[in-house]
Amino acid sequence: MSTNTNTTTENAELNAPLNLQRQAAITRGGAFDHAGRVQVERMADFDMGRTIFGGLQGLARKIMDEKLAKEPVWDRAASAGIEAAYAEAESAQPAPIIDQRLIDFMVNECDFSMEHADGTFLEHLVFCHHYAARHYPQHSPNVALLHSILGTATNTFAMDASKLPKLKALLTDFEALHVETFPSILRLLYNDDLLEELEQNMHRLGELKALRLHRVIDNQPLTIDADNLWINLNFHLMHFVDFMPSANWSTHRSDPLLQMFERLSGLLDRAGQRQARVEIQFPATKAAPVGENRSLFGRISDGIPPAVKLSLARKAIRKYSALAGHDLSFQLEWKD
Repeated sequence: MSTNTNTTTENAELNAPLNLQRQAAITRGGAFDHAGRVQVERMADFDMGRTIFGGLQGLARKIMDEKLAKEPVWDRAASAGIEAAYAEAESAQPAPIIDQRLIDFMVNECDFSMEHADGTFLEHLVFCHHYAARHYPQHSPNVALLHSILGTATNTFAMDASKLPKLKALLTDFEALHVETFPSILRLLYNDDLLEELEQNMHRLGELKALRLHRVIDNQPLTIDADNLWINLNFHLMHFVDFMPSANWSTHRSDPLLQMFERLSGLLDRAGQRQARVEIQFPATKAAPVGENRSLFGRISDGIPPAVKLSLARKAIRKYSALAGHDLSFQLEWKD
């Protein structure tokens, strides 16, 4: 992994103002459908090859391109309202300053040059840090900041595994555990089996002892105890907030990430383990989009059954894990 030496750019991204959708999410504590407040338009000269999803192929790539190549143009009144509410919230409770040692490591030892679904990857990480600090204050927001440093779902790696000892030296044991396991659990959420097994054992979740799995970056075995597993799943719940469409959720009901978000949210509620504040209302019925002109493929994509899109996402994650030499198997351990 080459080191990104463009420190001026990266430091600017770490201090960049959050976009309006992210400001609204932090202020209100959740993910929201802003239909009627935005016009959703196709981005000019969008290049998915520059994003973390650039390796997708075939139908999965076309579907992701249709999702990502969009940008909201906000109504003036909505924009002013969000900015005012965010400024007031920040004045009352400013976002904590990110540890300079972590900033130095991210800038000097890592490569976060790939774009996120909305803006740069570093902007996504800063949002996750600030959201967690406000809405999950009982645990370190450094987990949210560094959640993907050991690998994304699409095999982009910001750092080499050889730098793990240096990274861990900057973290508490709690932070290190969650940073190591986050990418692996993300892939298990895509692959469905973990959620299915937890749902099937809802009657005895109090007897859950631990989860055994493999670290994405080097396939080393990991174990996370039950209490920390629930904490990690709450970090994932917050992470999903930044992947939701800005508007017209009912049109995008088949989006695999929206489907996983809804399923994880329901699981945490039923298990009594919803710890982070994530307000969310999933669409019950389909409605015509407001302020969003759908392309021909977009309209075709809307008609693809949710199960088919989810199957494509699972197929992709299995392919990425195979290419990375990552074992997607896991084991839930139960108390005797």
